[in-house]
Amino acid sequence: MTDASDHAALTRNEDAASERPTLAEDLLLLLYQPSSNVIAGEGTLYYVLAGAVLADLAEGGHVGTRAGHTGAMTVEAETDKPPTDRLLRATWEYVADRPRGVQTVLAATGPTLREPLLERLIDRGDLRRTTRKTFGMFRTSVLEQGDADRRPRLLADVRAVLVDGAEPTPRLAALTALLYGSGTLPQFDRDIPWTSAVIARAEELQSGNRGAGAAAIAVTRTVTATIVNSVVVAAALLPRG
Repeated sequence: MTDASDHAALTRNEDAASERPTLAEDLLLLLYQPSSNVIAGEGTLYYVLAGAVLADLAEGGHVGTRAGHTGAMTVEAETDKPPTDRLLRATWEYVADRPRGVQTVLAATGPTLREPLLERLIDRGDLRRTTRKTFGMFRTSVLEQGDADRRPRLLADVRAVLVDGAEPTPRLAALTALLYGSGTLPQFDRDIPWTSAVIARAEELQSGNRGAGAAAIAVTRTVTATIVNSVVVAAALLPRG
């Protein structure tokens, strides 16, 4: 007989095994820095992760954006198309109640995302959480890279888009744009050179300008660009400590 904690762990593992990683999981995994075992961009992380959730919902056709009465963009749910992923569904339910401003959604839904997303990455084997002693007496929790090779593959995909000019899928374009919007891309300079060409390419993705495509993809680009730019604006307004 299992207790409540065992049941919760089993449920997380079932989720990890049965569903593909969300865009927010991919972004958080990329932001993890193996050289220092920390997450880059912690100061703006909740905005960025919430933006990734919204972009995922937009790509799946679960939400859309429209201009409100004041001209500000709002997010509204496609009420007949709820997502099956529980983390995505929580944000979908928040906007299903009524259309809300993009930055309102980011601020309301972002603060609770970090830990459940980390648990998913740990359950998938992408990261490990270990305990170490500091000063020989205090135990601290430390993240380490797991056995899976998904982070190197994600990083290679982003590099191909930014450095080699590869045409991205809507999902990869959103991931790359959000990584740039997080303000952490200079920290990837060893793998992705921080050059004017890379910056120009990243700004194209941020604006949703990726050339011609099918109508559905064009709509996804527009919605994602709205979300990413809201992330950039919101992050820029945060106090720097």
